[in-house]
Formats: sequence, C-alpha cells, structure tokens
Amino acid sequence: MKYDYLVVGSGLYGAVFAHEAKEKGKSVLVIDKRPNIAGNVYTEKVEGINFHKYGAHIFHTNNTKVWNYITQFANFNRFTNSPVANYKGELYSMPFNMYTFNKMWGVVTPEEAAAKIEEQKAEIKGEPQNLEEQAISLVGRDIYEKLVKGYTEKQWGRDCKELPAFIIKRLPVRLTFDNNYFNALYQGIPVGGYTKMVENLLEGIEVRLNEDYLEKKAEYDAMADKVIYTGAIDAYFNYSLGNLEYRSVRFENEILDKPNFQGNAAVNYTDRETPWTRIIEHKWFEFGKDENGNDLPKTIISKEYSSEWKPGDEPYYPVNDEKNGKLYADYKALADKEEKVIFGGRLGEYKYYDMDAVIASALDMCEKELA
Repeated sequence: MKYDYLVVGSGLYGAVFAHEAKEKGKSVLVIDKRPNIAGNVYTEKVEGINFHKYGAHIFHTNNTKVWNYITQFANFNRFTNSPVANYKGELYSMPFNMYTFNKMWGVVTPEEAAAKIEEQKAEIKGEPQNLEEQAISLVGRDIYEKLVKGYTEKQWGRDCKELPAFIIKRLPVRLTFDNNYFNALYQGIPVGGYTKMVENLLEGIEVRLNEDYLEKKAEYDAMADKVIYTGAIDAYFNYSLGNLEYRSVRFENEILDKPNFQGNAAVNYTDRETPWTRIIEHKWFEFGKDENGNDLPKTIISKEYSSEWKPGDEPYYPVNDEKNGKLYADYKALADKEEKVIFGGRLGEYKYYDMDAVIASALDMCEKELA
C-alpha cells in the first residue's frame, strides 16, 4: 500500500502530525524503533503508579492554542512543579524565592533579600565571560556555589568556567514566597499518563513498532509520498559532516516497599560530589493516589545521571553551543534539499524544545503542509 505520509517516530511531534494528517483524509503510517509509542514522554503502569520511563515530563504552557489542542486528548491534573534542592543535606526551595533567601542568609523581607543579592553580584565587573560569571551576576556567589555550580557541572559534564554564559541567560529570582517553578498559565500531568494521551492522538492510525527507519530507508521511502522524520538529523545523513553533540541521561530505578521516600516529585542534588543530578519520586506527580483516589502503598524512585552522549545512547537534549550550531546549520542545508522529507521535533531540528513548543511546531508545520 502507498501512504500519503510516513511518520518516523511516535513522540509528540510525530503523533500530532499523524493525527492532523488523518483528520485531513490523508493515509498515514507511523513507525518507531522503540517497542512503545510516545517517545520520551512514554509512561507505563508499575505498582499502580504512572512511571515516567525516560525521565519526568511536566506539561506547562502559556500558549492557549496548544493547551486547547492537547486537552482534547487528555484531562490534566493540577500538578505544580515545586522542586526541592538538596545541598549536602541542606534543603532549599526552587526556584530561588524568599524561602530560599531566608534559609541561605536569614533575611526576612524582599528588600533585605534584594540588597544581599546586589551586594554579591557586584564582584562581576563588565560583561560575564562564562556561565559562572553569568550566574553570579544574576544571583550572587552564595546561591551560585550551593545551588547552581555542582548541578550545572553534573548536567553538562564541564566546569562552569568552560561553559558559555548564554546557557544561563536568566535564573528565576522571585522576591515572593512562590514555589511554582514554571509559573505557566496552564500546567499539569495527563490523568492516566502520557502514553494514554498519545494513544488517543494516534487512534485509528496504523503504527508499527520495533522498526528502524534508517536500516530499511529505501524500502520505507518507497511506501509513502512524503516522510515526516523526527529522529536525529545527523543520523539521517549518516553523520557525513560529523556528530552533533547531545547530553544523555541514565536512570537507576527502584521500587520501594514504603509509601513515601522523599515527599516530593523532584529533589535536585546540587553538590558536585553526589553523582546523580536529581531523584524523581513518580507517585507525587499524581499526589500519591491511584485513579480511584486511593493511597498507593509502594513508591518508585529514579536517580538521574547526566552523561555525554555516544552512539547507542538515547540523545536527550542538544548541546546548543556555537560549534554545534554551525554544524547543525550545515546539516539543515542538506535537509532543505530533501524534497520528500520534513524534519521535525527536538532531534530533527536539533533544538531544546519543551513539550508545548514541540506541539506548537508540529501544528505550524501541519498548517503549512496540510492546508
């Protein structure tokens, strides 16, 4: 059978495009090299808990169009991300707010907190030359040393003095007692998990799993008039210009025979010595309850370790520095010559997209392609 569209990858970009193409009467085949749909937002039920297999995903957006679109496919709970930072056993509120400043310096009023930050920012003269100077120029030395430095170095695998300043263009500093990390108009987690939401997007569409497009590219290309490709752009061109750099994440998961491990969905470990960047306790994304409102007797935790990507690893987020930006521009020039192929999503566009931005990008492409 000949399809109008072959969609490579069943993550958010691919699923949104496939749904919209089907709505327009197009024939669509979706393939994915994993044994499951939904890409990195895949969730599976373990001990009654919706377990985020490829890391925690918290939906948040100020884009009303995206919110109205995605809530057709799932009801969202009212989860608000309020992570805790653990620095050698000291606990601090995130994002940086009056609770953080009170714990750090003993200040009580916003005026006192602002004065303390201004006093510490003064050590940076002129334009910040690296991430360390940029962070200190925004929040001061104390917060940088305890809550930024170690976490950032673990996340990027590089010393903060070696990282470009633009990675931390801004750090949220709130002179209020507001622990809402994203502060977005719309936020939450799909009731029943992300996989159910993506299933609803792909309803009535043919999906084939455990299929590696690049291994059988000629065969698959012959099956469709056009290809929507959401894999890594450098892999598509067989790394002919060199490898783009990514960061990867490794997870150590444990099922614990206790109802509560850390009392919060996310705790960041901000000292350099602790090898993991954070611990996720999945049940707290849904308030520790199952679908019927019952307390769950067990819990699941995931320790996250950031690592340099190498072939065979899952690429999680691109290293958007100047060197990789130039290499991506060269690959993009090649991609633009592929008349039958549309490159989309975090890997296809080599962009650190949040979920709402992926959906917005896919909807924009649908308007151009399916008009």
